[in-house]
Amino acid sequence: MLGSTHGTLTTDSRRARVIACGEQPGPAVHGRPAEVDDLDVSGRPLYSDVPDLDRFFRPESVAVIGASDAEGRPNTGVTRQLIAWSERVGARLHPVHPSRPSVFGIPCRPSVAALPEQVDLAVLLVADPLPVIEELAEAKVKFAVVFASGFAETGEEGAAAQNRLTAAVARSGMRLLGPNTNLNAFERFRDDLDGPAIALITQSGHQGRPVFALQELGIRLSHWAPTGNEADLETADFISYFAEQPEVGAIACYVEGLKDGRSFLLAADRAARRAVPVVAVKVGRTETGARTAASHTGKLTGADTVVDAAMRQYGVIRVDGLDELQDTAALLARARPPRADGVVVYSISGGTGAHFADLASEAGLNLPVLSQARQAELHQWIPEYLSVANPVDNGGHPVGDHRGRKIIDAILDDPAVGVLICPITGPFPPLSDRLVQDLVDAAERTDKLVCVVWGSPVGTEQAYREVLLGSSRVATFRTVANCITAVRAYLDHHRFVTGYRSPFDRAPRTPSPSFRKAQPLMRPGQQLSEHAAKQLLRAYGIRVPREQLVTSAAAAVRAAGQVGYPVVMKASGARIAHKTELGLVKIGLTSASQVRDAYRELTDIARYEDVSLDGVLVCQMVERGVEMVVGATHDELFGPTVTVGLGGVLVEVLGDAAVRVPPFGEEQARDMLAELRGRALLDGVRGRPPADLDALVEVVLRVQRMALELEVDLAELDINPLVVLPRGQGAVALDALVVCR
Repeated sequence: MLGSTHGTLTTDSRRARVIACGEQPGPAVHGRPAEVDDLDVSGRPLYSDVPDLDRFFRPESVAVIGASDAEGRPNTGVTRQLIAWSERVGARLHPVHPSRPSVFGIPCRPSVAALPEQVDLAVLLVADPLPVIEELAEAKVKFAVVFASGFAETGEEGAAAQNRLTAAVARSGMRLLGPNTNLNAFERFRDDLDGPAIALITQSGHQGRPVFALQELGIRLSHWAPTGNEADLETADFISYFAEQPEVGAIACYVEGLKDGRSFLLAADRAARRAVPVVAVKVGRTETGARTAASHTGKLTGADTVVDAAMRQYGVIRVDGLDELQDTAALLARARPPRADGVVVYSISGGTGAHFADLASEAGLNLPVLSQARQAELHQWIPEYLSVANPVDNGGHPVGDHRGRKIIDAILDDPAVGVLICPITGPFPPLSDRLVQDLVDAAERTDKLVCVVWGSPVGTEQAYREVLLGSSRVATFRTVANCITAVRAYLDHHRFVTGYRSPFDRAPRTPSPSFRKAQPLMRPGQQLSEHAAKQLLRAYGIRVPREQLVTSAAAAVRAAGQVGYPVVMKASGARIAHKTELGLVKIGLTSASQVRDAYRELTDIARYEDVSLDGVLVCQMVERGVEMVVGATHDELFGPTVTVGLGGVLVEVLGDAAVRVPPFGEEQARDMLAELRGRALLDGVRGRPPADLDALVEVVLRVQRMALELEVDLAELDINPLVVLPRGQGAVALDALVVCR
């Protein structure tokens, strides 16, 4: 296996906005009150402190509450492990038990109050930790670990007990790991391994075992944080801390649920700033809760869709399985930054190389065709009838002599090549042994990545167990899929962190003039009419058609003359979600008589359907363009989210949309468009002109600003369709739905 500064951001208007929205000056940010100038325009923190966990992982003194040495008791085994761990880290251990004079020969204290010194870490082996927490607070203990279960994982009663525990910890000023955690933080880590390490975070301890076992393959691990129910310390705290540790080359996470989306993004941002890769398995790809959103935006933005988008946005590498987690984290921890993004597949079988190349290309890896000069060089050692363009097929025989190493060196010397991958489908001594040794030797002399896929199902061969796994420079995989996943993540990560600029650095701190125009339009707990929703869009500079709201047939005729024929007429009311289905839209009206008839028909339908109207809209009929949907909704974890996708009827048929969590800039807005399966429609197809992408991006950014500034007021916004006109002509919001909080 392969061996901000914070600006000065104080603003009176920001402070007034926070107070006007009924907010406090900001939530605590990892133990300190957030100042107003640490907040974005919606009152959320922009920065997080790194929790000082040094005394957790390397305490000077440890208290074990409920320690035991009675044979057959569960606490006895735990106490024994904690004694051994304390000796390894050089900590003084104090057993605490009311009725034992000593435990394993160590003097035992009857209570927390009787401890001989202030301790850094207290481990609670008691069923009810709450009374002990208050004692630990008086003793000024820095950290506590609660193993006990029966809390939020058990239902409402347990959740209430956990809330009481969380409140007690918050009052105490100390930090707590758990409850429902385990001994993984106190494992014996190998200290004979070199190189950058993996730091591991798991909510389920058992799920971290495959990563922990990487030590047996020569991969160093430095920390393991089993976060359990996260009553206090959470995944985000450990990501922030591990990202600052010089020995950590990658952070591997198994996440069952995020405690707070904002904290997670701030932690991921810290890791991205320091170019520390975060690889995560996140459970819950399927939608587990029913959406009740009225808008298309809400239906498109399922919980896991937002998690997935947020992770990509901040460079967190999401993988599906524990095998992918271990292989990807190991590669990212130890491989040097790529010199180029070109991948060359080198094999002794044309079939093997072609198959691997197909899979790699389909996964998005760049397999460049080697230059004619390079191919000519390779044909010095490889027969002319074999292809060496990429993949490179050597035919087998050159592997057995001096030619094998020359071929490998020539490939690695190519400036377009950053990664060499050699799939070996099975052992075939002595050729495979010679090939493996040549690859290991070549990897030692190059700063480029050399990967081997050892396909044998046995795994006991000397070439694999000793030569490949004995190398700190070759990345060895057992499956093609894991190799491709890891290499793609490696190249994507380094591409992402190159020139990374934190979105939080450019987040708006103060409300715009648009906010002052928009806030009076909001109606708490109500859905706005289309007319009111379009007024909101106008306040934020989003273009809508020329239109007038009328309440009589005569007024409709006058409005049509002023708007200009042909016109569209639509019923406008606060509770109308889908007008077309109810027959409340009439298009292509070209005369006064048609307008009068349409007005009467729309009002008759509204009465029949018992729909309350504030009037009928007489609207400009916009020439056909590309119909898109742009919207915003509120996610329970991350707060405001922004969605863009194909609109009109396609939004329901295809569900083709991309999501981002504000704040983000123009580059991310354009990336959203690039993710759409129907992206080609915006470029112009079948003779249609290219759409005005700049105008579409501008609408996305304005909706983002709206979502941030109106977070306390806005539940959902759905612009559908937003018609994107040909390049240079802008974009027009033909319809909008707004639901207020």
